[in-house]
Amino acid sequence: MSLGSGIDHWGTNPGDLVDAALTAIESSVQDLLSSDPAYWRTGQKKDLLERLEKLQAQQAALKLRVLAVAGDIAEETGAKDASAWMRTELLVDKAVARAQVRLAAGGEKYDLVAAGMAEGEVSQDKARVIIKALDAIEADPAASREDLVLAEKLLVDYATRLTANELRIVGKRILAEIDPERFEQAEAKALLREEERAQRRTFFQSRDNGDGTIDIHARVSRAIGVRLRTILDSLAQPRKLSAEDEGAKAPYDRLLGQAFGRVIETYDMENLPRHGGHGTTVFITMTLDQLRADLGTAALGFDGEKITAAEARRMACDADLVPVVLGTDSEILDFGRTARLAHPIQHRALRLRDKCCQAEDCDAPAAWTEAHHLKPWSEGGRTDLANMVLLCSRDHRRIHDPNYGYERLSDGRIRFTRRT
Repeated sequence: MSLGSGIDHWGTNPGDLVDAALTAIESSVQDLLSSDPAYWRTGQKKDLLERLEKLQAQQAALKLRVLAVAGDIAEETGAKDASAWMRTELLVDKAVARAQVRLAAGGEKYDLVAAGMAEGEVSQDKARVIIKALDAIEADPAASREDLVLAEKLLVDYATRLTANELRIVGKRILAEIDPERFEQAEAKALLREEERAQRRTFFQSRDNGDGTIDIHARVSRAIGVRLRTILDSLAQPRKLSAEDEGAKAPYDRLLGQAFGRVIETYDMENLPRHGGHGTTVFITMTLDQLRADLGTAALGFDGEKITAAEARRMACDADLVPVVLGTDSEILDFGRTARLAHPIQHRALRLRDKCCQAEDCDAPAAWTEAHHLKPWSEGGRTDLANMVLLCSRDHRRIHDPNYGYERLSDGRIRFTRRT
């Protein structure tokens, strides 16, 4: 099978025809570029976008046909292969050039894919997805030649109705669609192998940047990754909308990072392994003066990692921790009681009472809020309804920020003022 099958040869001097055709294409594109689409009718814009999509697929098909027989270019120029020549002469990234050459070589095997590209029905991205799926079927000992032919036909047909990503999903299970009884069990085994491989490739790495941040690099299974992204999106989107309403637009990746921090901060410590009969606990160490001051530092954990006293007080609102308060000679004055998250019943009562975030001019619904101790837990404040108020994550962080002051209004709302 060949990408060039069924094509008429151009005769003894095809160079003139190639040059004439390319000149005509270049001239037509220049004519369109000289026109301002702002003055085009809506129908003209739609027509152009639709036809360009088809032309791009056909242009890709033509390029692949040439690349499939471009070995003479490498021979003439001394390049290792056509991709190396593309890197040197056309300044195409090596990985991109190699991928195109591989696609051209793979496409020679599948006539229907080549025909779909030539007709403008199958884009280069979709062709790459289909060829990858067909190559996997060809290597599957349970699949026959007839299965391969039918799979190609079905995938090319799907390409006219699906995006490349949707087509990739269909391609993974196309054999089960061809013959459910024969391939569903094989598909289940393949999925199991994929999940086991994902578990083996899972890792977590962290690196302290020395500037108050830590870079995290991790790989998890697709199922876990999708669940995590769904959680972060649900937590970040309310903040995004709130920030935009206040005219302070924040990059969405920053909102996702803050949402990830919120997942960690609000994790139920009761779910962690127990050591020596006690739940895993975070220890905060600071002097009595630091505890009382707006500014100061605290040591997080036994390794002495530094955080601000304000951050320590904020963590005390909704973390399972023990504050170790030290005197002037670093003797332990108070190895305090463990402070826990507001009980679920208390949080439901707070939602019924406060309805939404209690910061002035913030209407984030109660489902997006956290319980804040009005009298800090570190100063003897109790975890009860009278001493708690609902704040969204943004305002909860602000109430512990020493750059802000606040007052409780007569209606119970919190008014913030920036300190100068």
